[in-house]
Amino acid sequence: MPHILDFIVIVVYLIGITWFGARFRKSQKSLKDYFLGGHTAPWWAIGLSIVSAETSTLTVIGTPGLSFAGNFEFLQVVLGYLLARIVISTLFLPPYFRGEMFTAYELMRRRFGERIRKLTAGTFLILRALAEGVRVFAISIIVAIVLGSGEVTSILVIVCLTLFYTFEGGLTAVIWTDVVQMFLYVGGAILSFFVILSLIPGGWPHVLALAAPAHKFKMFDFGFAFTPAFFSKSYSFWAGLIGGCFLTTASHGTEQLMVQRLLAAKTESQSRAALFGSWIVIFFQFALFLLIGVMLWVHYSDLHLAAPKTPDQIYPQFIWDRLPPGFAGLVVAAILAAGMSNLSAALNALASTSIMDFYKPLTTRAGRTHSEQHYLRLARWATVAWGVVLFLIGLFARHVHSVLEAGLTIASVLYGSLLGVFLLGLLTRRVKEPAAIIAMLAGLITMLAIFTFTKIAFTWYVLIGTSATFASGWLASFVLSGNTFITRQRRGAS
Repeated sequence: MPHILDFIVIVVYLIGITWFGARFRKSQKSLKDYFLGGHTAPWWAIGLSIVSAETSTLTVIGTPGLSFAGNFEFLQVVLGYLLARIVISTLFLPPYFRGEMFTAYELMRRRFGERIRKLTAGTFLILRALAEGVRVFAISIIVAIVLGSGEVTSILVIVCLTLFYTFEGGLTAVIWTDVVQMFLYVGGAILSFFVILSLIPGGWPHVLALAAPAHKFKMFDFGFAFTPAFFSKSYSFWAGLIGGCFLTTASHGTEQLMVQRLLAAKTESQSRAALFGSWIVIFFQFALFLLIGVMLWVHYSDLHLAAPKTPDQIYPQFIWDRLPPGFAGLVVAAILAAGMSNLSAALNALASTSIMDFYKPLTTRAGRTHSEQHYLRLARWATVAWGVVLFLIGLFARHVHSVLEAGLTIASVLYGSLLGVFLLGLLTRRVKEPAAIIAMLAGLITMLAIFTFTKIAFTWYVLIGTSATFASGWLASFVLSGNTFITRQRRGAS
């Protein structure tokens, strides 16, 4: 049975992080403060906040499950993360820092127009709501194990606590609670690593002796062939490098959840430093969680224990059942920290997009002027509204097999059209708004068809969606410009 000390540790964490985040309310005097942190956060804090947003509970509980059932091949995706950061720092950051922007989709308005801004912003709202709903359910797995409560109650507890400090403190609260929570969950992972190692007779040499012959440390798969089997494999070197690059370029370059942090930096150079600094931490923590999964595999093999039916339960269940009193509470609190940090970021990003890309332009065009306090008040209530939406989606996400892959798959289906239209805006001049709209719709239809009717792995989704969107927009620009030329000729003749 869990020790009372574990409950105390978890309750103290939940109360403490909620109080800490809510303390930033006094500094929230404008939309710039609420959505961009007033450009006051240092680059290293933004970098750690990026790590927290990139990680989530899906990583913490899903990654050990991947290596428990497989090996280190998932780490190939992280190599693509680095390549993506080079692309983002070169292609995306300069235009983002030409004038103050609140959201990524303001860039699309400047390049194409208001309609494409709403289309890209709306795509983000759908994408982030669905993906975050899966993550909310992932957090509830932990809470249900700890409290013995039902999944619905667990989801409600986490959403309400996170919503409170996000409502009060805005992005400033998000960034600084992210910093605290990142240290907590990485520290918890390191602690659990050594505790699990101490439970394995023979220690690390025994782990190597058992895991190496079973190819548990295999990382690279350089096989390449244009066959259905190749493209249905989620983790290979090429799927990781190319697919990971496109996935991260889309998420960090076009999705408000990440772009909001990059925009919060004081300068472009600090934003770039935060972006690359975050990759170092990301690589370290993915490797750490994969090692934990392999060590759990060795431990279960030694004791001839049956693994949980769901791989995602292997790490949290072991922590709660086998770690010493106090340690279990600390590590569970660390896992909750990862989930809450990501949820708070999503709530603030969804609210910022709703207000800055939809409500404020609508009132401006209608000729109505409102005070900064009016928009700030609505921003807080938009945060509440999205909290309710994520709670409801979390209820429907209880039937997925792997929360990590489910979250990545949902995002990957929509990322391609977002990245494709951004690249059309940044790399072309002839493509105008009508062609960009056609391109996005073509990309979305393509990816929905691939998701429904093929067995192509999700790691290829963003590449395919981006290519389909970019090619459709480029071709549509020629067709539309040709129609415009013919129309003008006819008008001239008449």
